[in-house]
Amino acid sequence: MYSLTVRDHIMIAHSFQGEVFGPAQQLHGATFTVDATFRRRELDEDNLVVDIGLATRELKAVLAELDYRNLDEVPEFAGVNTSTEFLAGVITDRLVKRLDATARGLDGITVTLHESHVAWASHERDL
Repeated sequence: MYSLTVRDHIMIAHSFQGEVFGPAQQLHGATFTVDATFRRRELDEDNLVVDIGLATRELKAVLAELDYRNLDEVPEFAGVNTSTEFLAGVITDRLVKRLDATARGLDGITVTLHESHVAWASHERDL
């Protein structure tokens, strides 16, 4: 399996519902480093997994929808705990759709959100 990873970042604000979140129940900010890894079993006719420029542009476009937003105010996230894990899934799904990933011959995409240097979460989607 071959893979290619591109990286960007987002800054968001949000709060959580539930005692398990302790002080994070209050509105707080988070800056995530976001890695998007694209996978395919065989390289394409140009010996690529996916064009780096395309992957970078599409990740940036997906992240622009979330960057500098208070996620508590985004209607589609109303009443949802927008955890690091949840956001990794949202970004993965949006990337798959924007790239038309299966048409490009990709076999999978993994998005990892680095919440800090000691904690991160990923969502992996096979195509």
